[in-house]
Amino acid sequence: MKFSLARTLAIATVAAVLTAIPCAAQTGSRPSQSGSTAQQPQSPKPGGTVIFSRSTDESGATRTQAGPATVLLAKEPIADDADRRAVTFTDLDLDVHLQEAAHRIAVRALVTVRNDGKTPLKHIPLQISSSLNWEQVRVGGQDVSFPVAVLNSDADHTGQLHEAAVPLAKPLAPGATLQLDVTYSGAVTPSAQRLLAVGTPEALALRSDWDQITVPFTGLRGFGNVVWYPVSSVPVILGDGARLFDEIGMHKLRLSGAHFRLHLTVEFPYGEQPTVALINGHAAALTVATAGGFDPEVDGIATASLDSAALGFTAPSLFVAIRKAHPGANLTAWTLAENEVAVQSWLDAATAVTPFVEDWLGKTPRSQLTLLDLPDPKDAPYETGALLAIPLHEGPADRLQDVLVHALTHAFYEGSTQSPPAWVSEGVATFMGTLWVEKQHGRDDALGVLEADRPALALAEPASPGESSGQPLGVATAPIYYRTKAAYVLWMLRDMVGDEALSSALRAYDPAKDTGSGPGGGLLEQLVKKASPGKDLSWFFADWVDADKGLPDLRIESVFPSPAQSGAWLVAVNLSNAGYAAAEVPVTVRTAKTTVTERVLIPARGKVVKRLLIMGRPTEAQANDGTVPETQASVHVTHLEDPATAPTAPSQPNPFPQ
Repeated sequence: MKFSLARTLAIATVAAVLTAIPCAAQTGSRPSQSGSTAQQPQSPKPGGTVIFSRSTDESGATRTQAGPATVLLAKEPIADDADRRAVTFTDLDLDVHLQEAAHRIAVRALVTVRNDGKTPLKHIPLQISSSLNWEQVRVGGQDVSFPVAVLNSDADHTGQLHEAAVPLAKPLAPGATLQLDVTYSGAVTPSAQRLLAVGTPEALALRSDWDQITVPFTGLRGFGNVVWYPVSSVPVILGDGARLFDEIGMHKLRLSGAHFRLHLTVEFPYGEQPTVALINGHAAALTVATAGGFDPEVDGIATASLDSAALGFTAPSLFVAIRKAHPGANLTAWTLAENEVAVQSWLDAATAVTPFVEDWLGKTPRSQLTLLDLPDPKDAPYETGALLAIPLHEGPADRLQDVLVHALTHAFYEGSTQSPPAWVSEGVATFMGTLWVEKQHGRDDALGVLEADRPALALAEPASPGESSGQPLGVATAPIYYRTKAAYVLWMLRDMVGDEALSSALRAYDPAKDTGSGPGGGLLEQLVKKASPGKDLSWFFADWVDADKGLPDLRIESVFPSPAQSGAWLVAVNLSNAGYAAAEVPVTVRTAKTTVTERVLIPARGKVVKRLLIMGRPTEAQANDGTVPETQASVHVTHLEDPATAPTAPSQPNPFPQ
């Protein structure tokens, strides 16, 4: 908003009419659960008066917001899923006012939407949490009346959304954009309704759904937890397979690249001044002033802003808290008083892992990592961008180091205005975590970490490209792809080009320069190729990043050892790949005392013979060592019989004809 550039401090008064009016309009049936708490529809409240007394702008004009417009209660939703999927947000400009003592939020937002559907849109569906109420919508500078329906959707912790269907005087054509000026408000308190509905114990549910507005701590994690900003999504519920998590991923992907601005104003009571504000995972400087006597219960107001950021693969989030700062190696930890002693173990862990992270990623992080102490020691951790919100109690040093390697990697890659694609951000962080395990415990343990998630990846992958398009990494929305498969991709690149070349590419990577030359590879592909000249990697990025061709399905078809001169043996290993993705794997032959390993590229739907020369009688042949994920086991071993006594196998062709 232009008027957000120059503001003087003032108090916003929110007086909402809270009369409950029944509304039966809902979509998405929720299965009944034995012993679970029944969920009652939360009806949208009629709009009350919302006054934003902000300031004067650069021209000296006073900017105010008054309402309400007419809110119509719909008997059933006006929008359908096709309408909801068609709406893409390209710009979010939010003016957010928090009354922490009252647990309330009031927002004025300028949102720009684009019709990515195939047909014109007669109305724009906009959704917020069912704990919030639409107050006013303006299109083209004019107030419009709009119907509001209640949707059952577990994208919000209440289990419901309030959907406004904004009518348009002229339908929005495919590809066209439109700006809407919307106002809404309400209270955000802890709610575990969606988890209680599926039988989760209440105490556990509240430790997971801890989003709230209070004086000492405000945490709003965004879509998938609490929908505090306007969205357009398909209603989904827990218990319906992975649909909720798919919708969360799609929401993040569709917001990627959107312009985002936020101006924050926080009212706080006497002696309860907030000390830290975090917008989309990045610290925002707080400016504090007295309230000027507007309200005897309000001592002052604090303001903060984030301007001209481009959203990455993330849900916008907002945190405000009273915490004490503790600087560390590339981080700041904000703690509660009871964790003042425990925080030192976190700082020590960061000091221990920082040289390792710097060796791989360079000396200068793009952001400082923020550790934010959550209110309850049992609250579930949350990570976004360069923020890790987690209870900062003491823990084993090795466990804290594992956590901080992952978190610090995000800080090295996440800028305040530009973020890398999800597969780079999460893939590199997961990759670095496994490298740390390798450093501390050995390669087998590191590969064991990857193997733990391989069966889930194999289950998600298409059996063939014709059965499903899968999820190419550049547009992946599921963690099993942008985290697990991406980490495998980096392990394979490491083995193909070496530590030095891959580290050089990772150090040179800059998300601000990643224009995505292809659907997946983009800048990182160019940097890896540059760091390893003469190495053909085009096939690899084509099969593993730019497209999703599933996983390879490798086999050792047969092994033929043959004695050579001076005690040496020549071993032919026949390999096949029944999958649709090519793979370069290590092939190893062992004797009682000697091991020889060479790499071999096995084409998709193809076969290859690899011949290895080894001193001594071979006893075992192995293909793959766990670095290449497969549909079945990722390590193949064939034990060889004593060649002097082994029976012949005339049905198998001899690869060494005389």
